[in-house]
Amino acid sequence: MTKEEFSLFRKKLGKTQKQLAELLGMSLKTIHSYEQGWRTIPGHIERHIFFLLINQRGRENSLTPCWEKKPCDVKEQCPAWEFQSGHLCWFLSGTLCDCTPKEKLAICKTCDIFTDLLK
Repeated sequence: MTKEEFSLFRKKLGKTQKQLAELLGMSLKTIHSYEQGWRTIPGHIERHIFFLLINQRGRENSLTPCWEKKPCDVKEQCPAWEFQSGHLCWFLSGTLCDCTPKEKLAICKTCDIFTDLLK
């Protein structure tokens, strides 16, 4: 996530830098550092931001599960199916789609399921 994306997503959440710092459990200085580009935004913070955006109250998008959007032959063995969280497949580790654990978020960010949730 770039510093520009971080700032844009904070604004989409309707949070000040101080409010986002409190929500994420970090210092205001850390938020400043992310938005100025002085610090790289860690993957767990990026996932947290996306989680908040996608689950934001008042969303107009429906939360269609991944197994309804993509053909899936192994859904009964997948954590997204097990926990009935098909809209959170990008967030859950161990899903059985086309991603690897190490590069999961990078791959998921190009997937229609994820990108549709951010619209």
